[in-house]
Amino acid sequence: MDPEPQSQDITIATVEQSIDRLADHLAQAKLSYGHGAIDAQSEALWIISKQLQISPSDALEHLQAPLDQRLYDAALAIANERISSRKPLAYILEEAWLMGVPFYCNEQSIVPRSWIAELITEGALEPWLPADGRALDLCTGNGSLAVLLALSCPDIHVSACDISAPALAVAARNLDRHGLSNQIELFHGDLWSPLPDPIDENRFDLIICNPPYVNAASMRALPAEYHTEPALALAGGEDGMDLIRKIIANAPDYLSERGALVLEIGNEVEHFHKAFPQIPVIWMDVSAGNEQVLLIQAEDLR
Repeated sequence: MDPEPQSQDITIATVEQSIDRLADHLAQAKLSYGHGAIDAQSEALWIISKQLQISPSDALEHLQAPLDQRLYDAALAIANERISSRKPLAYILEEAWLMGVPFYCNEQSIVPRSWIAELITEGALEPWLPADGRALDLCTGNGSLAVLLALSCPDIHVSACDISAPALAVAARNLDRHGLSNQIELFHGDLWSPLPDPIDENRFDLIICNPPYVNAASMRALPAEYHTEPALALAGGEDGMDLIRKIIANAPDYLSERGALVLEIGNEVEHFHKAFPQIPVIWMDVSAGNEQVLLIQAEDLR
C-alpha cells in the first residue's frame, strides 16, 4: 500500500475532498467493515465529522466548507490507527451512531448495531406495546436498543439485562448520556436469573433480544475487526442457537398474555428452522432482508 502523503504536502480545500482522500487511504488497506460503517467512504465521513464535532449526517450538509489543516492531521492519525490496529472505528473514537443516536462505546461490549433498531425507530413494534407497557432488552450489552426503545416510547418502563458487568457499565454511561436512568432499569446476570419473579405485574409486553448467535464455523471465519469484540457477545455455539434455546424455553413465563418476543438471528435462519421447526414466527422486514429478525407471539410459545 502506498503511504499517505504527509499532511503538509496536501492542499485541503473542502470537507468533501478531505473525506474522499481519507477514504482512498482507508480503501487501500483492505479493511473489513460492519461496525457502524459499510465501507471506507462512510468511515472517512465518520472520522472527519468527529473532528468537526458534529454528526456524520450533519457533516454531509457541510461538504463544501473548508477544513482546517490541523483537523485533517488528526483525522489522518485516526485512520492510520484504524489501519494498524484493525480495531473497529467505534472503539478508537469511543463513540458509535445507531439510527442517528450517539452512544459511548469501548471494547467491553460489542459495537452498537442491530436490525432491531430499525424496527424500534420505525414504530414497527408499537402494536405490542401499550402506552404504559413494560419492555425487556435481554442481552442488552451497551444498552443501545434499550435507549432507542425508551426514546421512542417515553411512557413505557424498560428493563435491560446482561451477563457482563463491564458491558453494563457501558450501558449505564449511555443511560446517563441520554437522561434515561429513571426509565431504564439495569440487571446484571445470566438471562432471566436477575429479574424479579414473573408474576402478572412483572411480565413484559415486549421482549427484544440481539443475542450471541454466530455459529462456530462463522466465528472462526470472522475478520480481525470482529475478534476485537467480546466473544461472549457473539458466539452462539456450534449452530448459533445455544442461547436462543434458553431464551425461547423461558420466554413464555416472562411475557404478558398478548406479549411478543423479538429476536435477531442474523444469517442463522437455517439453523433456527432446524432447532425450532414447530414454532410459528413472523419475519420482520429490515433493510438487510426479511430473515434477519423474527417475532414470536406469546400464545405461540405456550
